[in-house]
Order: sequence, then C-alpha cells, then structure tokens
Amino acid sequence: MEILMSVWQFFQDNILTRPQFFIGFIVFIGYLLLRRPVYDAIAGFIKAVVGYMILNVAAGGLVGNFRPVLAGLKDRFNLSAAVIDPYFGQTAAQAAIEHIGRSFSMMMIVLLIAFFINILLVLFRRYTKVRTLFITGHVMVQQSSTALWMVIFCFPQLQNLGVVCMLGVLLGTYWAVASNLTVEPCQKLTDGGGFAIGHQQMAGIWITSKIAKKLGNKENSLDNLKLPGFLSIFNENVVATGILMFIFFGIIISILGPDLMHHIDKGFSPKQNFLFYILEKSLNFAVYLTILQLGVRMFVSELTNSFQGISNKILPGSMPAVDCAATYGFGHPNAVTFGFLFGAFGQFLAIIGLILFHSPILIISGFVPLFFDNATFAVFANRLGGIRAAAIIPFFSGIIQVLGGGFAAYYFATGQFGGWHGNFDWDSLCPIIGVIMHNIQYIGVFIVVILLLLIPQIIYYKNKDTYFLIAEDYDKYKEVIAKKQGKSVDDVIIE
Repeated sequence: MEILMSVWQFFQDNILTRPQFFIGFIVFIGYLLLRRPVYDAIAGFIKAVVGYMILNVAAGGLVGNFRPVLAGLKDRFNLSAAVIDPYFGQTAAQAAIEHIGRSFSMMMIVLLIAFFINILLVLFRRYTKVRTLFITGHVMVQQSSTALWMVIFCFPQLQNLGVVCMLGVLLGTYWAVASNLTVEPCQKLTDGGGFAIGHQQMAGIWITSKIAKKLGNKENSLDNLKLPGFLSIFNENVVATGILMFIFFGIIISILGPDLMHHIDKGFSPKQNFLFYILEKSLNFAVYLTILQLGVRMFVSELTNSFQGISNKILPGSMPAVDCAATYGFGHPNAVTFGFLFGAFGQFLAIIGLILFHSPILIISGFVPLFFDNATFAVFANRLGGIRAAAIIPFFSGIIQVLGGGFAAYYFATGQFGGWHGNFDWDSLCPIIGVIMHNIQYIGVFIVVILLLLIPQIIYYKNKDTYFLIAEDYDKYKEVIAKKQGKSVDDVIIE
C-alpha cells in the first residue's frame, strides 16, 4: 500500500497537478497509439507542454495584474470579507479542515478515487452515456479541496476512509457528468474541435447553450457589428481590450489613489507617472489575453489530434475535457472582454446590494471567476444569441457568483477563513448539493449521485441518433442534421 501511495504521490506532485505535463503525456501516448513515429510524439509533447505553459503564463499574468486592485479595494474601504476565487477557496478549505484537527492530505486520495470513477464511467459509456474525461489537473485540485471541506462539514463524525470514498464517488460523478454537458456546445462552437470543457462553469455553459438564442439574435453578433467612424477601432481585439480596460482600471485605480497603489504594488515605480501606470496595467491585460490565445491554439491542436489514439485504443468514443480558455480562439476575440466587463457590472451591483442590505458576509470579487467564467459564457452566448445574450448572461452570472458565493461562504463557514471557491458551478449547483447533503445526510448523497447519473441518460434519450455521433464523427453528425433539415451539408444550420 505504501508503494502505491508513493507512486500516486509522485504522479500527483509531478504530473496530475502540473496540467502542462499531464496534457503533454496524453499527447505523447496518443500519438504512439496512433503509431506515429517517436520523434512526432516527442514533438507533440513539447508543443502541447509549451502551449499550456504559455496559457499558464497568460492566466497568471491576468490574475497578478488584477490582484493589486483587489488589495487596494480591501485596504481603502476596509473590506475584510470573503474573496470568491478558487485559490482563496482552496486556502480557506484547507484552513477550515486543519482548524478542526482533520488532515488535508485526504485530498490526495480523493483525487485518485474521483479520477478513476470518471474513467470507469467513460469505459462503460454505452450504459452511463458519459463521453468525457476530466483532465484539467489544477482545477481538480481546487475542487477536491473545497468539496473535501463540504463533506467534512456535512458529516463531521464520518471517519477519514468514509470521507474519501464518499467524496471520490460524488466528485468523480460530477466531473464526468458536468463535463459531458459541454460536449454539444463545444463541438458546435468549434465545428468539431474534438474537446469538451473540464473547468469551473460546466453547468453554466450548458445553461448558456439553452437560453442564449432566446435572449437575442445571433445575426446581431459581435462578428457582424459594424461600428461607425472612429468607433471602428473597437473591431481590433487588442485596441478594444486596451481601451476598455483603461476605462475600467482607470476609474478604480484613480479612486484608490497613487499613494495606496505605491504601497501595495511594488511594480509601481516612485518615478513612474500615475497616468502611465494605469495605462501600463490596462495594456498588460491585452498583452496577456493575446498570449493566452496563442497558447490555446498550440496545445489544443496537438491534444485534439493525438487524443484520437486514446479514444480509439483505450477509451473508445471519449473526449478530453480541458480548460475553458481553449474555447477563446473559436469565438469573436472581443467576446472575452465583453463577458468580463458585463460580469464585473453584475458582481459590483450585487456587492453594493450586500452592503445596502447589511449582509452578514461581504464578498470581494476574485479575478479568476470574474474573468474566466464570464468570458467563456460570452463566447458561447455571442454565437447563439449575439451581443444581447453575450451581455445579459455574464451580467446575471456576476450577480449569481456574488450572491451564491456569499451564501456558500456563510453557510459552509469558510468566510471566516477568507474565501470561497467563487466560480459559477460552485456558486449555484454545488451549494445546492451541499445543502441537500447537510440536511438529508447519506440519503441526500445517494439522491445527488443518482440525479447526476440520470442527466446524461435524459439527454441521450432526447437525441439517440446523434448523441454519440457528435463526439465520434462530427462530419457524419452534420450529414445527419442536414438530412433532417432538407439541406446540403454546406448549408446546414447547427445551433
């Protein structure tokens, strides 16, 4: 047993929690299973790893660029509250677990069990109807941490073995089912890109795919937006992002003032002009967003090509569920910024509401859910419902993130340790699951697992003829849809 745990510890520390290597090895193995030359497999490994590392550099830059602003808001207005962010949530969960004398290292075993539950559900996909393998390692760690505290909070008397087994089954089922919900939206967005989303807003993506076309007109999308005169500069992604972020950051940083920003941001040189400091912070956003899109193109291309080997040889008919940023290169470039801004408006409005109504807990926005959730929703919403849907959905998502995150941080007592997970699924679906477990106990866990497993069954029975086809052969799927519509494949309408 000790040898197995040592092997798992090595795998977790060096591969599973380093998603660039996890994806790199998947690409390497996939190419070998496709009987490609070893040098092709090595080249694919390097390109996938480097592409994901580029994405990480960009994501880290986006978060780091925004962090001094959050710190400034806390210092200036004495906002001592819970931060809705997966990293803050992970730290708060660990602190809560250790505060009551339990071991946080259980999270490692939870990861192992949950990952194998996901594999089993895909292996028996003809019965489970699950088509996706969740492989976004850092997200798996974050979710395992928060979920571990939720189970301990709901079942304080449960021994460690019971905790990890129960949570492993529950979390593995959630990963499999929730990522499976994103197959159709992702395949349609990417025109058969060959991947699904395994991140923090999977239920939100599915909801977006169902309501976006009812909220707006896809003909009035960002793609068809023709701005008059000087406003046409907003058609350029880098220019639009730079200007909008200059306005957004400019207002907030100006309120905070140069003295406070000098104190909290060591990158703000005493010799640097305050206006140019704001300009630099704003344009950094455009820089990191451009880098992110470059990294996405590199690793997604290798992953989708090589995963055919794994799909054909080991997990037939399966798809990898990857980071939500993988979708950004398939939508209008400005949709990402659009989603971020309207999500921010929704969050700020909800925070003001918490203050006015004297909420027992105050929420501080975290950049990760604020950006990645709402940017992702806008990419999908713009395709189906145009500009209107791309504005409305992130706006209400922002409100849900604050109100749901505030409720969860208060109810599950992580607010006193500084944070909650913060992303859409963990501010909507997961608190509901937690409340069910807390109030109905073991029967509640059973009900939740059964309900989750029923979801792919229901979707399958509504689309029997195309359910597996859309994941296995997208070109053939389009032929089937074209035949139903009485159109040629070139004229088929995929919604």
